Amino acid sequence: MTRINLLPHREEKRKERRQRFYLVSVLMLALGAAIWLLVHVVNAGHIDSQEARNRFIQEKNTELDKVIVEIKDLRSQIDRLLARKQVIEALQSNRAETVHLFNELAARMPAGVYLASVSQSGNKITLRGYAQSNTRISQLMSSLNESPFLENSEVVRSVAETQNNRRVYNFELNVFIEHSAAPASDAESGGEPARKG
Repeated sequence: MTRINLLPHREEKRKERRQRFYLVSVLMLALGAAIWLLVHVVNAGHIDSQEARNRFIQEKNTELDKVIVEIKDLRSQIDRLLARKQVIEALQSNRAETVHLFNELAARMPAGVYLASVSQSGNKITLRGYAQSNTRISQLMSSLNESPFLENSEVVRSVAETQNNRRVYNFELNVFIEHSAAPASDAESGGEPARKG
C-alpha cells in the first residue's frame, strides 16, 4: 500500500489560510481606517460649518449691539428734542401772555383806580396801586373775575392814606391767569377773547 504524505499539502493550506487571514485583517484595518477617516472628515465638516454659523451669529450680534447703542442714542436725542420742543411750545403759547394781560387790565380797569406796579410769579399776578375807595377796588376785582383770562382775584391789603390832601386807598391784590382760556390761540387768530357776562 502506498503511503501519501499530506503534511506539505496541509502546510500549504495553513499558509494560505494565514495569508488570507492577514490579508483580511489588513483589509479590515484599512476599511476601519477609511471609515474612521470618513467619519472624522464628516464631523470636521459639521464642526467647521457650525463654527462658521457661530461666527456669523456673533458678528450679527455685534452688529445688533451697535444698532441697539445707536437706537439708545437716537432715543435720548429724541427725548432731548421733545423736551426742547415742549419748552418752545410753552414759550410760543405764552409769548402773547404779557400783551394779553395788559390789554385785559386796561380794558377792565374801572375809573378811580390807578396801578403803581404789576408783577408776575408763575400764573399769579400781583397788582399794587391806589383807588378812590374800597368800592372801586371791589369793582376792579369783579371786573377781573369776569375776564376769561383771569380768575380768583383776592385783596392782600387795602390801607387808607392821605396824598395831596386827598384820601386814597393803597391796595395790593392778587389775581391768577387762567391757562385753560388759551390766550395765545386767541392772539394768534387775531380775534378778541370772548368776554363773560
